[in-house]
Amino acid sequence: MAQDKLEHRLKAKAAELGFVACGIAHAGAAPRAGERLHQWLADGRHGDMIWMEERKHHRESPAGLWPEVRSVIALGMSYAPKDDPLRLADEGGVGRISVYAQGPDYHDVVKRQLKALGRWLAAEAGRDLPPFDLKVFVDTAPVMEKPLAEAAGLGWQGKHTNLVSREHGSWLFLGAIYTTLDLEPDRGGVDTCGSCDACQTACPTAAFPRPYQLDARRCISYLTIEHAGPIPHEFRAAIGNRIYGCDDCLAVCPWNKFAAAANANLAFHPRAELVAPELADILALDDAGFRQVFAGSPIKRIGRDKMIRNALIAAGNSGDAGLTPLVRSLLSDQNAVVRDAADWALSRLDTLDA
Repeated sequence: MAQDKLEHRLKAKAAELGFVACGIAHAGAAPRAGERLHQWLADGRHGDMIWMEERKHHRESPAGLWPEVRSVIALGMSYAPKDDPLRLADEGGVGRISVYAQGPDYHDVVKRQLKALGRWLAAEAGRDLPPFDLKVFVDTAPVMEKPLAEAAGLGWQGKHTNLVSREHGSWLFLGAIYTTLDLEPDRGGVDTCGSCDACQTACPTAAFPRPYQLDARRCISYLTIEHAGPIPHEFRAAIGNRIYGCDDCLAVCPWNKFAAAANANLAFHPRAELVAPELADILALDDAGFRQVFAGSPIKRIGRDKMIRNALIAAGNSGDAGLTPLVRSLLSDQNAVVRDAADWALSRLDTLDA
């Protein structure tokens, strides 16, 4: 097999394994990514995500993590939703969970298929090429998936800083394979945001200080998932009924009209109980109940206390006085952050009663 055909065969195999997008970039094809990372960290916009600072030297470039890497294979797997992610915005009694977390943990699904593709590549290229190495990564490793995916032609980093694809919108889980092979690179993505500012104006907490920049400290996804302490009061009303993540800046992107739910990987089919969970059911969970409900879900990693905190904020915003007894019962919770959120939510609900 000639090496000039390997790239085409690789992409065909990736499609067979459920990846809707596959592209190749030289390991040094995103030189400005490290510079932007350093500035973002210097501005403190990573908030509590200390690991971003601790492993910045690994994250700033592929060679920083693995000096021998020559090529990066960037891959995308679709999780395009069937329904409008914003449809529950006015349903006060339910919690909104980000589309990506309504199904099984994507880390497991994507990494399993990345490993399968890696095994295929090792066998296929190993027939005619000198020995080479490869490593597979999902987003738990210090890898800059989005700029690398842009460099590999999967799309471009939009004004909301997420990857945007002409064919799949913003609903892509990204993975990467680093290899010591010299593969033929693809043409990089071209920014086609134009003058559109839909994602910027849709953000409930003004988390974008300017286009292409995100202040995580103001982002609802960060506040409900990564942030461990009390949610700052200035953002609580704006969170509405979001209890895990936020899809607003993605959902309003015009390019998502081309993202067909039919292309979504069936492995990410949402679990019925996570599509529109009742806040009353969430607020009643103890630790064992939380682990049971969210087993196999990426939500499980935030733990019961964060989820109850989030649900209490949503309860305070719900306008549903029927939640008052559950909220009041959490005033004596063993976790101080939960007690704080319960006190706030109760004051909101008591105002409603008055």
